[in-house]
Amino acid sequence: MAEVSDQREKAARFLALHRGERPLLLANAWDAGSAAILASLGFEALATTSSGHAATLGRLDGSVTRGEALAHAAAIVAATPLPVSADLEHCFPDEAGGVGETIRLAVAAGLAGASIEDYSGDDAEGIYPLELARERVAAAAAVAHAGPVHLVLTARAENHIRGRDDLDDTIVRLRAYEAAGADVLYAPGLTGLAEIRRVLDAVARPLNVLVRPGLAPIAALTQAGVARVSVGGAFAYAALAGLVAAAVELRDAGTYGFLEQAAAGSARAREAFAQS
Repeated sequence: MAEVSDQREKAARFLALHRGERPLLLANAWDAGSAAILASLGFEALATTSSGHAATLGRLDGSVTRGEALAHAAAIVAATPLPVSADLEHCFPDEAGGVGETIRLAVAAGLAGASIEDYSGDDAEGIYPLELARERVAAAAAVAHAGPVHLVLTARAENHIRGRDDLDDTIVRLRAYEAAGADVLYAPGLTGLAEIRRVLDAVARPLNVLVRPGLAPIAALTQAGVARVSVGGAFAYAALAGLVAAAVELRDAGTYGFLEQAAAGSARAREAFAQS
């Protein structure tokens, strides 16, 4: 009972963080160590990243199984006391019943939140038809909100990162997902303030935006009314870029300039891991 009570409190706190005076900066961790470091830096909530997780397995985004994603999410939950939301891609099965089972397992993993997207995971199939996408969100919401823990459900309209740059369709979809019970709405790929404001004017639930090139600064997003800002796999890939730079220096120059950054990282890790 104590564990359920703690999870319930985390989920309630996570939802409340979407109603603050500034956007919730949702940091995406890719393993337990990165989660502990992000927590030590003062972030109030964490999320997993499907692409960052896949990279730890030497794979591309979209190649992780439901079991792997949920085990990974549980490891992130165990790494810190912060609320954690899982990037569960399209929630794996196409049918609504399978989506509900994925969300049931997400609750069992100790999560405070989870996301469901309307991209099928198959480039040939692409975006789910609207009615099926809405049905899938409704199935996820029914399970997310049925038990003692109100799992915060984020519904994602994937148009703008899947070759369908259609803001009107995005708005129709987000409104349908809102009506289906989603707690948070998300259209990755939106960067212009005018587009973001149009979405905010069209929906009532909190809106998440993804950090991408060209996105307005946090101050402007705050003024517009954005509730949450996430980074997806960007932190994970920034870390990989640091690895590449250090390795190339050693291979090509035969020098060790990377040791200064390594020392800073080691110090931060020791501090963060001592707290966890």
